[in-house]
Amino acid sequence: MIFKNVSKPKLTLAFISIVITFFVWQQGLRDSLNRPSVSFDISQKEQEIAELSVQSIPVDLKKFFIINDPVDQINKSLSEFSFEELTERNKLIRIVSSKSNDPIIYKNISNDFENKNYKFLIDEIEKKSNNNLYKPNSNKFDLFKDDRFLYHLLSRKFDFDDSSLITKSFSSKMFLKILAIRLIPLLSILIGSILALKILWSTISLKKFGWQEIKSLDLELIDMVLLIAGGFVVLGEVVSPLFSISLVELFSKSISDELSQSLKIFFGYLFMAIPPLGIVYYQLKSLNREFTFKKDYLQFNFFPIKYAITQGIKGWLAIVPFVLLISLIMNSLIDNQNGSNPLLEIVLNNNNYLSFFLLFVTTTLLAPLFEEIIFRGILLPTLSRDFGVISGIIVSSFIFALAHLSLGEMPPLFVLGIGLAITRIASGSLFSSVIMHSLWNGLTFLNLFLLRT
Repeated sequence: MIFKNVSKPKLTLAFISIVITFFVWQQGLRDSLNRPSVSFDISQKEQEIAELSVQSIPVDLKKFFIINDPVDQINKSLSEFSFEELTERNKLIRIVSSKSNDPIIYKNISNDFENKNYKFLIDEIEKKSNNNLYKPNSNKFDLFKDDRFLYHLLSRKFDFDDSSLITKSFSSKMFLKILAIRLIPLLSILIGSILALKILWSTISLKKFGWQEIKSLDLELIDMVLLIAGGFVVLGEVVSPLFSISLVELFSKSISDELSQSLKIFFGYLFMAIPPLGIVYYQLKSLNREFTFKKDYLQFNFFPIKYAITQGIKGWLAIVPFVLLISLIMNSLIDNQNGSNPLLEIVLNNNNYLSFFLLFVTTTLLAPLFEEIIFRGILLPTLSRDFGVISGIIVSSFIFALAHLSLGEMPPLFVLGIGLAITRIASGSLFSSVIMHSLWNGLTFLNLFLLRT
């Protein structure tokens, strides 16, 4: 038997945890299918930045950065959805960027908008469609100066000068953004591919992979079930949010919605981490009847710190091409994939710097540390000890991908999990996989930050 010499209460608790986990995860995966994909918003934001940067892009480089007119591309993308599916802003962008002047298009369409400023704008567009010579005072559009791209579209539609807002310096800033957005992933893929080929060649030449010694805790599979199903899911994902959300709502009445949302995520993650980490503490303490921070239970192996960080960076670079390739294949096989992590959309549309900082700390510090302790610090070594290294890598990576409750993102997350596990074992340092995980989340966060206009 797999679970030999296990007390009945412990076995019962594990069984109940597995059943609850099954229902929680299957419901979470089902719900992910109803969440919109953030990839469309990311693509649109990139096109908006490209349009705002046009005047600063050197002539020789325009063919590389502006293949097709960005506004036309946005309008084409929006037209692939029914009008009712679009957000109010995108409905407006679709109307403003449309080259049709048929009055029927705008008839009674203002009824689809709740925003009074948008309703006013629709009325102005309708007047323009009825009389092509109609030219309102540009001051009427000052209400939209906070949305530079929309203001720029209005200047094209109503033929007024927007140079006071879309300045040369602002356009240059947008060009630097589009440069970073396009070049950083490209360079990462290029360097990562070379590094991955080098590692592969070295492995083939030596006819072995340089695994470091991996030390598992003296824990059984039943302990893993209680840690993942009982601690991570039941207590962490089901019970803890009740406390974290209630705590934030006590203070959220006097703060902005953006900050309130970020605080819920920040404290939600903290409260979610407490139960499984508490179980880890109890399990470690029960092994030696004491717990001391001086002992490296999980093989963090911080020192030599340069080596640990270097291995983390190498692991990140080597896995980037594979994760992006899997994402590309998924996008080609399935149109309009749903199920993006809702955190991505929150970061993309966040304009509050304090809430942005909280999200940054959560994604690049808390999440990597907590998840690496659970999945690569405890689960991977235990599975590798009982079933072999390859099986340990595959199973722990699958559970890691499944735990993110996003059906559309499972394949790339599974590949990322494999990369993190290999880095953990190849370097002999859990700290290296933490660095790698933090870099991955950080690059995603940086990309979303750059996409903000």
